[in-house]
Amino acid sequence: MLDERFARLRTHRNNIARYRGLLKTYLTDLERQFIERRLSEEQSEFELLSAGKDRHLARPDNADMIPLAGNESITDLRSQPPNLPGGKP
Repeated sequence: MLDERFARLRTHRNNIARYRGLLKTYLTDLERQFIERRLSEEQSEFELLSAGKDRHLARPDNADMIPLAGNESITDLRSQPPNLPGGKP
């Protein structure tokens, strides 16, 4: 587990260095915004991990699930045909 933590710290550190280097090059506004956002994300992850907190381990298994609206149930969703391109179920 400790080796994995060090490997993740090293990966975040390398990504931070790479993004900082990219910011020193010519970038479009959109590219610069993307790189700045990724740099911020990597720095946050590095800080959490170096403080002994791992956001990925603390996440619940269903963190990526989309919540149902108040009037829906999982049964309703199962009984409906999927919406496919072209309007065919």
